[in-house]
This record gives sequence, structure tokens and C-alpha cells, in this order.
Amino acid sequence: MYARQSSCPADFAEVTVDFEPWEEGITFEAAATPATRGYVEGPELAAYRDAFGEGIREELTGLGAGITVAVAVVLREVRVHEVDSHPGAFREVGRVAVRRALALAYGPPPRPKRRRR
Repeated sequence: MYARQSSCPADFAEVTVDFEPWEEGITFEAAATPATRGYVEGPELAAYRDAFGEGIREELTGLGAGITVAVAVVLREVRVHEVDSHPGAFREVGRVAVRRALALAYGPPPRPKRRRR
């Protein structure tokens, strides 16, 4: 879930996804009938799905040199807010989903060491 509400405009996007080992590369697909909570029309939902997939790809391709990506991501559920949801929020939730999946699979990223004076 990604929500930023400090003032207007706000951002809201919530998804349920599965990350699965796959062949080398990134495969993104929506379940045959992904559940949708909140009212959204077909073209708008397609734009949200595309932005979500874009965020996943951006985060995975930015992992660094020497890291091989081999994952399938399946979108199971989408929740929208009629005012605060937009493609940018879904792109960001794609990035957040990758970070959370990696933390669950491999533990949190190492913290930078602080220099003592």
C-alpha cells in the first residue's frame, strides 16, 4: 500500500501481488480476474496496472550491476480511491512492492555504518 496524505492532492494505491521465481528477466501479469475494490473504469484501471508494472521494472532494473533478475509478478487485487488514486501513485506502489518483497526474501538492506568521532 502507498498512501501520502499531507494535503491536496494526495496519493493512494493499494495492491496485492505475488512475486515468484521465474526465468531470467521480469514478467508482469494480472490475474485472470483481479479483484478491484473501489470504483474505477476499464481504461483508468489499465493505466493503473501499466504504471504499477512500470514501477516494478524501474525498481528491479535499478538494483545494480551484477544482479540477475528472474521474477514473475502477478497482480491479484487493486484498491483505488476515487479522488486520490492516479498512475503516479501506482508507479510508486510498484517500487514499494519490490522493496518489501526483497526485504521479506533476503532481510532488510544493510544500514550504512556511522562514523564515530
